[in-house]
Amino acid sequence: MNRVLLRYLLAASAWCGANATAAEPDGWTEGERLFALEVQPMFAAKCLACHGADGDDLKGAFDLSTRAGLLAGGESGDPGVTPGDHAAGSLYALLKWDDGYGMPPKEADRLTEAQRWAVRDWIDAGAPWPDAATVAAIRTAHAAGVRVPTSGGLSDDWTDRRYEPADVWAYRPIAAPPPPPNPPGFAPPADPADAFLNAKLAEAGLTPAPRADRRTLLRRATFDLTGLPPAPAEVAAFLADPRDDRTAFAAVVDRLLASPHYGERFATHWLDVVRYADSGGLANDFQRPNAWRYRDYVVRAFNDDKPFDRFLTEQLAGDELVDSGALAAGSPEGIDALIAPGFLRMGPWEHTGMSVAKVARQQFLDDVTDTVGQTFLAQPLQCAKCHDHKFDPIPTRDYYAIQASFATTQFAERAVPLHPREDPRDHDEPRYLRERIAAAQAVQRRVDQKKIELEKRWYAERGLKYAPRGQKQKQGVPEAEIAPKTVDLDPLDFGLERVARKAIQRHQWELDAFKPYAFTVYSGASPPMKPVTAPLRLPEDRARGEIERSAILTGGDPFSPGEPVEPGVLSAALLSVDPAAADPVPEAPTGRRLVLAGWLTDPANPLPARVYANRLWQWVFGRGLAANANNFGGGGAEPTHPELLDYLAVRLVEGGWRTKPLVRALLLSDAYARRSLHPDPAAVAAADPNGELLAVARPRRLTAEELRDAMLAFSGELNPAVGGVPVRPEIEPDVALQPRQVMGTFAPAWQPDPDPRRRHRRTLYALKLRGLRDPLLETFNAPTPDAPCERRETSIVAPQALALLNGRNTLGRALAAAAAALADEPERDADAVDALFRRAFSRPPTDAERTACLSHWHAMTARHASLHFDPVRPPSEVLRDAVEENTGERFSYVETLEQAADFIPDLGPAEADARTRGLAEVALVLLNANEFLYLD
Repeated sequence: MNRVLLRYLLAASAWCGANATAAEPDGWTEGERLFALEVQPMFAAKCLACHGADGDDLKGAFDLSTRAGLLAGGESGDPGVTPGDHAAGSLYALLKWDDGYGMPPKEADRLTEAQRWAVRDWIDAGAPWPDAATVAAIRTAHAAGVRVPTSGGLSDDWTDRRYEPADVWAYRPIAAPPPPPNPPGFAPPADPADAFLNAKLAEAGLTPAPRADRRTLLRRATFDLTGLPPAPAEVAAFLADPRDDRTAFAAVVDRLLASPHYGERFATHWLDVVRYADSGGLANDFQRPNAWRYRDYVVRAFNDDKPFDRFLTEQLAGDELVDSGALAAGSPEGIDALIAPGFLRMGPWEHTGMSVAKVARQQFLDDVTDTVGQTFLAQPLQCAKCHDHKFDPIPTRDYYAIQASFATTQFAERAVPLHPREDPRDHDEPRYLRERIAAAQAVQRRVDQKKIELEKRWYAERGLKYAPRGQKQKQGVPEAEIAPKTVDLDPLDFGLERVARKAIQRHQWELDAFKPYAFTVYSGASPPMKPVTAPLRLPEDRARGEIERSAILTGGDPFSPGEPVEPGVLSAALLSVDPAAADPVPEAPTGRRLVLAGWLTDPANPLPARVYANRLWQWVFGRGLAANANNFGGGGAEPTHPELLDYLAVRLVEGGWRTKPLVRALLLSDAYARRSLHPDPAAVAAADPNGELLAVARPRRLTAEELRDAMLAFSGELNPAVGGVPVRPEIEPDVALQPRQVMGTFAPAWQPDPDPRRRHRRTLYALKLRGLRDPLLETFNAPTPDAPCERRETSIVAPQALALLNGRNTLGRALAAAAAALADEPERDADAVDALFRRAFSRPPTDAERTACLSHWHAMTARHASLHFDPVRPPSEVLRDAVEENTGERFSYVETLEQAADFIPDLGPAEADARTRGLAEVALVLLNANEFLYLD
């Protein structure tokens, strides 16, 4: 029987009520098990290099390779161990480091408390030393999960048992709790979820706030489902709908769920979790030209309401579905399945000539193991890399068992046809990239020719015949008779050659963004790793290379493999599966991830359904029922409404794992429709200071992306096209032009797209470089893509006010909005003000607001009549100062910004009259209003 499967069955039986004391197969004692599983491996890893009989220099005459040597002790004459009394021998005292001296001598090698406890318990059990056959049998049985779990299904044989049973709520089987009866005095619940919330409110002595008005609800739902504000026409239609509030709002929710912008909004949530970016980060920050196809895959998945179990499977193992023949490679489903595993490569990563291949490979394996844990299990796994998890039921063996499923996962930019919903025009290669490559090649040719001329002069001065350096070396010419590499090139020549050579490499890589390739993976042997300086193509022979053998790495060190492990899963997660129907995790290179995905999506596995149901609640209500969406372990918060979370998880699975029905139900609930202000706020503050009971709706500030997109919608400039190659919006010039080092040379300056239709795409489609972040987005808490983001922070700091009052982006949107309002040729100035209010706040102004805005407009128009503005165009070049690494001398060069010549500027102050600029001052006030920034 498959070992992993056997472990599932044993764990499941314990969850079903088995609470028996652990039995010892073949009469093994607890001391023998401790020796085989903990003490002897620790001796081998920490002690035998200096205290093993086979060593050339036995330190302190203390031999730990045999029981006799252990009992005899060392040159001090004290016994090393007194069986049955850990305090009587010298070994345990040394391991404790009580008097500032102990063993092992290096700080990094000292034993953990759990390891010392294992030695202590082993000594107190008589310090048994079973023979090699018994040790092997114990380890085999342990690996197979033969020991019956206790403590409610959680294995009791790990070295570190600090987790609390109450902290493993997420591992327990999902119940199917019925909604509780509605409390007296409460209106009948609109959705069963309301019944759970009402019961908690009643317990706290609270009643819910009344229903919000239609305008507030429409604005709230439109942002929550699409990330955009409602259009004035949509507001008018909803306000005029004669049907009752619930029926009319249900029609709005259905319309929004059918919008292509719904997929964009929910994709943004998912991309936060998986750390989507268009570059690899770290020192080189290589662009990932085809990563955008994964981003568009996620948008399509949400728009199509792809079942979550399918969504998960494709991201973990879509390529295995195609390669196994389960899906046709050229079908829309097959195309998505090949693009989806880009998920596995989303983390920061690089491998250069300065890094160690084995370390770089292990960094990927550690990253993907932890990311899978956080994303699908809400269980960070990194803490189990070096030792059994201190606070969660995850032994180190489980960490490496999951990692083994990725040991045969290799990187590839695979040729994948265009999806039917991908626009072929997105793959039109831009002219500027070819121009950059040609310019760099011209620089390289000039420097190469100068170098040849200098080499010829060097040989002529010495009466030697010229030949290229490589040719002379092949001929065996002495080094003294070969021109040096540096010849007499000046620092500028060296610097320009390096800049040009790296630019050619970088821009040729970037051309891949316009070719039908996917940033993805395949299963196979690990090929020899070379520094990655170009896209990695799918090899013809996937068996060429080495099949990686997984093992527990001592201290997480890839150069210290310990006990081998087979691909597996969490031993504490509960799968009640039929042995005959279960697929064993294969040892072959292919199919491992597919089996892992099957384990994750099995309805008997309680974690993924709870995790995804909690995420959906968070995406609708702003905070999950369990506040730490990526951590359901001991370090996270327990759910505020555990029965409701289980109810939603069951509902999700029974609904075919589909997202839209559950999201629709949550938006139509009473809880979602409440006002943000309660009739008795003092009572709410006293009974529910953290707002966990949802007596009122939680106000929220727009996210960074929503803020920029709302500004573009306000100004009428937003291009709502869906999908495609990343675009470059304008960002603050001091950031766009700042010197930035990548690949050992200067990164190119950020040049905004010349065409405003591309610049004004939704923020989701902006090029996302890890090493160059848009300062507006960063100021408003857009998360860094270096780590999974479970929930966005919302800070309130002075730079936010400065960015909105003085930022070029805000000023440009205000001017464009004013021009659009006046372009409609309003009969009265008040009509233009009304139009701005409807775009900004989804409502007309009050009389007082209208009067104040008209007064401000007229005053600002008079002021602007005396002001003069010069046209502003982007610079065409930027001066770079650098240090040439061969000589250490400084040099300067000019970087040409070739896109400036084609740049079509937005409306600027120089092109607008005083009246338009005056109205733009009013628009700027609206963009800075709380009502624009916050949703009630």
